[in-house]
Amino acid sequence: MTDTNGGHAGAAPALNCLVQYCKDLSFENPNAPRSLGPQEKAPNINIQVNVNAKQLAEMDFEVELLIEGSAGEATDLLFKFELTYSGVFRLINIPGEQTHPVVMIECPRLLFPFARQIIADCVRNGGFPPLYLDPIDFASLYAQRMQQAQAAQPTALS
Repeated sequence: MTDTNGGHAGAAPALNCLVQYCKDLSFENPNAPRSLGPQEKAPNINIQVNVNAKQLAEMDFEVELLIEGSAGEATDLLFKFELTYSGVFRLINIPGEQTHPVVMIECPRLLFPFARQIIADCVRNGGFPPLYLDPIDFASLYAQRMQQAQAAQPTALS
């Protein structure tokens, strides 16, 4: 007997990472070699994070963790990077109402340490000290996105 999520009835829920990979990576050092010298002050660092997911099969989802960042501004830009780090995950015996939160919170949480290391290595290979991103609270990010989605929906008139 199987349940609606393709697993076996009574089996424990499971989240399996089938594969993970760097889907897209870009690093720019537009002002080199001038930008590689000592800096008078710490640069302004901007980081943006986004998570996308698409269902590949009944239990399989591709999750993309997109991280963009830059150090410096305008003509004083030191570096800029964009990374799309992805994984294919299989959800087994996860109740339907929990699928979306698991895909959008737990999957990027599993991908993040690998993406963080790729970014640190990329920035270091660009001639700068490695940039180690602080951990990201994907649960808070998810809750914020859900609130934004609810606020964007039109309200029914009585």
